[in-house]
Amino acid sequence: MKYKRVLLKLSGEALMGEQQYGIDPNRLEQYAKEIKKVVDQEVEVAIVIGAGNIFRGMQASKLGIDRVQGDHMGMLATVINGMALQSALEGAGVYSRLMSGIQMDQVCEPFIRRRAVRHLEKNRVVIFGAGTGNPYFTTDSAASLRAIEIDADVVLKGTRVDGIYTSDPEKNPDAVKIDELTFDKALSDNLKIMDLTAFTLCKENKLPIIVFDMNKPDNLFQLMSGAKVGTIVTQ
Repeated sequence: MKYKRVLLKLSGEALMGEQQYGIDPNRLEQYAKEIKKVVDQEVEVAIVIGAGNIFRGMQASKLGIDRVQGDHMGMLATVINGMALQSALEGAGVYSRLMSGIQMDQVCEPFIRRRAVRHLEKNRVVIFGAGTGNPYFTTDSAASLRAIEIDADVVLKGTRVDGIYTSDPEKNPDAVKIDELTFDKALSDNLKIMDLTAFTLCKENKLPIIVFDMNKPDNLFQLMSGAKVGTIVTQ
């Protein structure tokens, strides 16, 4: 395998599958099988998952909810998704641990960096829930931060498009796919890959980002095997 330890960032919306809301069990099962393929090759996998399928902290103000309160609600929603993904992984025969940035001992472990690394070394998938544990930070920022903390080789951003385009391919049919680009080029062209905090963290720590289509069967395994899948952003 090309990479030894990876941080896989999944969006909450991806878990909806063909539904309008919530969690699609078929999509969960698919993701679990894809992750199992690389774990069976002794790749160490950590995961950060969003919660857009349940609640977004950014929506809070529209509902009359305080932004900080709303962000904490979003963090709790990521733990729900993390529990669902953990159940699917263990159903596929993959050992896993769910760690949270907010203490909730009855359902998951608190995030402790050394313990997380030890789990990975024992070939357990580690799911990081509750973002960074702080309001005003997205799950993209949590993914970048956790990836740096566990010394991951790369951040894999699993989306529903097959890479980075010159503009949104779902809105612009003339958008052109980019196979490789630098952090500086992505910033100068204002390409929306991750939020700026998350992107800057990766840039400053020379941590590559690969954006790829997680919904395409076998894509994750092909990427880990060294095939040119998606778009890579490097220093």
